[in-house]
Amino acid sequence: MSSSLEDPMIPVPVPDQAPVREGHAPVPGGELYFWDTGGTGPAVVMMHPATGSAHMWLYQQPVFAAAGFRVVGWSRRGHRGSTPVDPANPGSGSVDLRHLLDHLGLERVHLVACAAGGAISVDFAHSHPERLRSLTLSCSVGGVQDPDYLMLSDSLRPAGFDALPADFRELSPSYRAANPQGVRHWLELEHHAITGNRLGQTPVNCITWASLEKLTTPFLLMTGDADLWLPPPALRLYARHIPDNELVIVPEAGHSIHWERPDLFNATVIDFIRRRC
Repeated sequence: MSSSLEDPMIPVPVPDQAPVREGHAPVPGGELYFWDTGGTGPAVVMMHPATGSAHMWLYQQPVFAAAGFRVVGWSRRGHRGSTPVDPANPGSGSVDLRHLLDHLGLERVHLVACAAGGAISVDFAHSHPERLRSLTLSCSVGGVQDPDYLMLSDSLRPAGFDALPADFRELSPSYRAANPQGVRHWLELEHHAITGNRLGQTPVNCITWASLEKLTTPFLLMTGDADLWLPPPALRLYARHIPDNELVIVPEAGHSIHWERPDLFNATVIDFIRRRC
């Protein structure tokens, strides 16, 4: 079927993937799986959600590569292809990211983060702003620890929410109604994403409203108008504390914009990155 930016009810077919080099980057106590399209263009590093892995970027990898970027995807510890978190030596996701960038020889990158990948990315932005060209946060709370934000976030989801089916929590009703085949594909990737213990890593920094206000990294902030985790008012609150940001609300999308509305997601992120290179 053909896709359309105007009609989100038309499914978008998964494009053919670009060639990649696969490998493992060493980190203290383990190793991280990655793929890398290579090339000489600006590097874009994909940061997956808690329900994902390096293998979830099927709609982004070939599109960003065709746009001239060097695209890298990786799995955090406990996710497909990477070693599990060692409770005795859990490390930190943002430190693991630094080791990955060093292993690949990447000095400055654009990070594109979805959901839980955002908290690690924001932690990295606090520790290593000099290594970031830009940071895209899609449907991500970004790890903020201020009590008012934590109370708001908790109030949005009733008891038992985490036990609900993953596709209900993370895909919009519009997408589930319009694209049952896409839902099945998303669930297949989700079922294979977590392969070991992924819990126990902690951030390096305490992320607060005050700490966000000191960041100079350009941010693209996105959420779906049907996101149960981060509805538009919560994202607007977040945006008020980011000095340099652009905010986009995606219609008829839930917590997985990159999968539900890849045409709009890709066009928006690529345009933002090109202006921030």
